[in-house]
Amino acid sequence: MYINNYIFDSMNANPFLKGSLQTIILKLLEDNTEMYGYEITQKVKEVSGGDVLLTEGALYPALHKLEADGFLETFTQVVDNRVRKYYRLTDAGGKQVSNKLNEAQAFIEQLQNLLNLKPAVK
Repeated sequence: MYINNYIFDSMNANPFLKGSLQTIILKLLEDNTEMYGYEITQKVKEVSGGDVLLTEGALYPALHKLEADGFLETFTQVVDNRVRKYYRLTDAGGKQVSNKLNEAQAFIEQLQNLLNLKPAVK
């Protein structure tokens, strides 16, 4: 089944995707060291082939929660006379990536078992 244009926003999000937002952010930051908000939205769009669109209304509350939980730290940098706020993982955030990925993998496996689905063959 092909799913097109899921939008992550605070009002109209697919519950499966909404529950995965923190995991997606943490994994992107693990892979890219540091990113600013718009860059994260564009990377999600790029990696999903444009099928998943992450809005600011979903992204920033998730980033702020991860920061408050001690998983992210921020710094600012001036780029083209504009101040950009960058996010990067803390040591605790680096450990949390593994935890979140393991949780996601276990959930996917259980869902496949419960729904009697076969994993996609690549």
